Amino acid sequence: MAHKKRLIVTADDFGLSLAVNEAVEQAHREGILTAASLMVGAPAAADAVARARRLPSLRVGLHLVMVEAWPTLPAADLPDLVGPDGLIRSDMGRLGLDLAVKPSARRQLSAEITAQFEAYKATGLPLDHVNAHKHFHVHPLIAGRVLAIGRGYGMRAIRVPREPRAVLRAAEPGANPKPALDIAPWAGLLAVRARQAGLLIPDRTLGLAWSGAMTPRRVAGLLRHLPDGLTELYTHPATGGGFPGEAPGYAYAAERDALIAPETIAALAASGAVRGGFSDFA
Repeated sequence: MAHKKRLIVTADDFGLSLAVNEAVEQAHREGILTAASLMVGAPAAADAVARARRLPSLRVGLHLVMVEAWPTLPAADLPDLVGPDGLIRSDMGRLGLDLAVKPSARRQLSAEITAQFEAYKATGLPLDHVNAHKHFHVHPLIAGRVLAIGRGYGMRAIRVPREPRAVLRAAEPGANPKPALDIAPWAGLLAVRARQAGLLIPDRTLGLAWSGAMTPRRVAGLLRHLPDGLTELYTHPATGGGFPGEAPGYAYAAERDALIAPETIAALAASGAVRGGFSDFA
């Protein structure tokens, strides 16, 4: 690729609600959004798929859910993974430990990952990329299953959540963003395993430290200081909050605004970056 700067702008949680889906469509039609990651078992997944079919230039991938959301298989089939509320458990630390010590939990995990890939395949949408809710795919046991199972479904690219703090400081002078130390070692391991599997990964992923707070000013600042190479910038846009499964404190509408703001569009144009999905850069 001749262009020094390549950019993928992703919306996570596509299908979580109509508010999310509407913002994804608006941000793709009017703004800089190039890709969206689909939660196949979420309440508005069918609406998301219908919108994606109307937007052939929107690159869609699979947002695997292995924590804190709706499973694809019946809850009764996932006794080690699903809580009394019918959702996959939210206690990531304990869940990760259970996966390490319980063969039954690992079998259920493999079955659920497979079911989500199957559900995505059934949509008929090309599979642009794979990532996971709360970045839980960096867990080594989960990563191994995602890499093995995804191969059979044409997975060609995966998110590796590594964010350079220098870019954040340049984008917002005086900022002291908290590093993602809890996932950094596992993200590094995932990068090695993904490359060994022949998958495309971004050189960096922007959106971790300011997750839920990717304001127009911040996104424009990141674009003004975009490094060379392949960057994924991910967001959580919606037209508003108040829907099941929302993350407390997330500024959903501000993240939508960040994708369509004139200053964002101008900053992207000035950067000289070429936009696309993972499949455009594979």
